[in-house]
Amino acid sequence: MARKVTYWISTSIVSVMLLMALSYLTGSEEVVSGFAKAGWPQLLRIALGIAKPIAAVVLLLPGLALVKEWAYACVTVTWIMASLSAYQTGEGANIWAVPIVLLALLVVSYTTRPPSRRVVQAR
Repeated sequence: MARKVTYWISTSIVSVMLLMALSYLTGSEEVVSGFAKAGWPQLLRIALGIAKPIAAVVLLLPGLALVKEWAYACVTVTWIMASLSAYQTGEGANIWAVPIVLLALLVVSYTTRPPSRRVVQAR
């Protein structure tokens, strides 16, 4: 039971944070300037604003085990790059550590997911 609770808490937090990427699509000055400061193209902002919420939905839906694997992998790369990018541009630890904390929650979600949400069923 504890494993199930851990899975759902970590997955819910990760999914809420991924859904917040919808703000990338607003074109707000803060988001646009953040991507520009990091040297990332604005097209990436749009792509992530679409892809991250889709990943959140995939992680929450039942089934779709193979798609979940891809979502976990892509979110991992995204948050590693976000942390490195924030560090490289001189942001404080309060900024570049957030993706690392979220990555840790993603790892908890991945390792505690039930067999029905895995590509290869555990025996």
